[in-house]
Amino acid sequence: MRIGAIQRFSMIDYPGQLAAIIFTQGCNFRCPYCHNPELVNFDLLQEPLSENEILAFLESRKGKLDAVCITGGEPTLHPDLPEFIAKIKEMGFLVKLDTNGTNPELLNFLIENKLVDYVAMDIKAPLNNYYKVTKTQVDVAKLKKSIEILQAAEIEYEFRSTLISTLHTEEDVLEMAKSISKSKRYFLQKFVPTKTLDESFKLETTFSDEKFRAIRSLLENEIEDIQVR
Repeated sequence: MRIGAIQRFSMIDYPGQLAAIIFTQGCNFRCPYCHNPELVNFDLLQEPLSENEILAFLESRKGKLDAVCITGGEPTLHPDLPEFIAKIKEMGFLVKLDTNGTNPELLNFLIENKLVDYVAMDIKAPLNNYYKVTKTQVDVAKLKKSIEILQAAEIEYEFRSTLISTLHTEEDVLEMAKSISKSKRYFLQKFVPTKTLDESFKLETTFSDEKFRAIRSLLENEIEDIQVR
């Protein structure tokens, strides 16, 4: 595993649980608004953290933390992810995975082998227009498969979209919601400019509160639980 960073404590990343967050290096998307450029831009990558040190820290937090969130970057790029998660599960932690959905085979393996308890999948754009946001060619069939896997899974999951005024329209969001229709949970996320992969995006804005409320109202019959955060 190439681990770029660890956040030792979070009360918000795993719903209802106290968690540590592990950030993996590398991503197959180049979303310009990405707030973890040091995990995506190869010019900014630093020496990975020692996996043994990470596991030793988690061992010391048994009984004090409930869960571990694995995010990135894109964690499913790492073929040794299942073995790494298995070590975490052996300590008794719940595991949440953040993914962009481009590796449904590994996602399915993790779910079938009870290696993840919660999955958050990003929906970046309408499925037929992913390049506009990710700046990479995307196999849409893989995204659809990941959506289907999560909708059928007996674990907690959420879909989420970070919305930027110049990249998304209201119609885009409605189309994105249709692609995950009848799902358990969908979060519409406000873009907050801090660090960005494309520095010009520090000047970008998100939707107005009024527009978020309007979109949420339109989607209430499409998704079981839709929230703005």
